[in-house]
Amino acid sequence: MTTQAQDSAGRQKGVVVVKPVVYGNIARYFGKKREEDGHTHQWTVYVKPFNNEDMSAYVKKINFKLHDSYPSPNRIVTKPPYEVTETGWGEFEIIIKIYFNDPQERPVTIYHLLKLFQSETDVMLGKKSLVVEYYDEMVFQDPTVTMTSMLANTTSLGVSTHKHETDFEDKKERTINKISNAHGKIRYEIDQMNEKLKKSKDAISKMKKEISKLEEGVIMDTDIMS
Repeated sequence: MTTQAQDSAGRQKGVVVVKPVVYGNIARYFGKKREEDGHTHQWTVYVKPFNNEDMSAYVKKINFKLHDSYPSPNRIVTKPPYEVTETGWGEFEIIIKIYFNDPQERPVTIYHLLKLFQSETDVMLGKKSLVVEYYDEMVFQDPTVTMTSMLANTTSLGVSTHKHETDFEDKKERTINKISNAHGKIRYEIDQMNEKLKKSKDAISKMKKEISKLEEGVIMDTDIMS
């Protein structure tokens, strides 16, 4: 974080604070439909701090907008853990809106597609629940002095309270390796195409020379006949 100057609105120009978060959902299959409502899964949608810090230092509330078929679809959570647990039978988009303690900071909106159904591989492996979660970052550009103080003064939460289901460091490393391998494959294909292009250009050049020689021969024959 770098500090430069403060403008008339109280914002610190040149200051950038990044707060990484993890969001997603866990779903567990009941094994069959419930007779009373036809629901097949219990699920929990959540927003967690990536670095196990107490987000309530700067987060006022998080609103989870569920499908309109749920009673009171706007679920507001004002303290950690920021999560909503429900049951259902279908997948839908949940709108997650994060409001901050400083009203001058605009809310952050996240769109998450609730996932309930496991892949065939997961079922074959006997997995009891489905986990779908993502890493993202809230970037505070030129925050107010008040907000900057809130973002800086956070306490740590227990690891067991906010343990991520996904090893994002491992996922990052595997993603980087995939990208590196893809780049290598692309470079190889480009080299192959360049080699083919060079051979094609050489063949065209050779053909042009042959055509030129033939044309010169025809002209000479024409001159002799005339």
